[in-house]
Amino acid sequence: MLEIENVTKVYPGRKGMFGSSAPVTALSDVSLSIRPGESFGLVGESGSGKTTLTRCILRLEEPTSGRIRFDGQDFATLSPAALRAMRARIQIVFQDPFASLNPRMSVHDIVTEPMVIHAAALGLGPRQRTERAAELLDLVGLGPQHLHRYPHEFSGGQRQRICVARALACKPDMVLLDEPTSALDVSVQAQVLNLLGDLQTRLGLTYLFISHDLGVIRYVCDRTALIYRGKIVEQGDTQAVFDAPQSDYARTLIAAMPEVAFD
Repeated sequence: MLEIENVTKVYPGRKGMFGSSAPVTALSDVSLSIRPGESFGLVGESGSGKTTLTRCILRLEEPTSGRIRFDGQDFATLSPAALRAMRARIQIVFQDPFASLNPRMSVHDIVTEPMVIHAAALGLGPRQRTERAAELLDLVGLGPQHLHRYPHEFSGGQRQRICVARALACKPDMVLLDEPTSALDVSVQAQVLNLLGDLQTRLGLTYLFISHDLGVIRYVCDRTALIYRGKIVEQGDTQAVFDAPQSDYARTLIAAMPEVAFD
């Protein structure tokens, strides 16, 4: 479904009073392939290039070189209209649910906003959008009684459920999960992870799960890639990566991983 081929992203150096800084290579020859219906984990420490790759996938950043294709279509060749339609099929859930929700918007407006943006493709009128929002809240474990409340009235886990509902508004094929549980308590993490697993089964979603938490990745992902300083150092079936790591970096990370159980 998603093919990333030899993607490199280099940021130019900054000019200052005392000269220019050196260019920064955020991604170096990254190649990944994500199959329909699977959960693919991307693991790396802060500054490893995870966020840069996510931004390139969403075309918020243009790769310096390489190619990104979704469902066989090269992002670089898409017209603005085609790119808008493609973005409806790839949605994202961010790390901090409070920061990613507009505090001045009601839950109704937050969840229906993507339907308004993609109204031409979805063909939903105002009443249908409200009905769809209520269905989505029910799907993520909330309810229509929450439609006219505001983000500050919810707990962290509930806010992340709202973010998931918003991501599902346009019936996407793929969801990018950018550290979706790292800002939550451990007990709430388990609830959100179980919700994501249930939604994937019910809706046939494909996930790219981005995290620095190996325990979470091991719990939810079919295949996993490890990224270090912008380079993929290891990838394969999740169980094989954990049971028989091939790189020194993978062995170091796995040896330091605490045992955490998700029920």
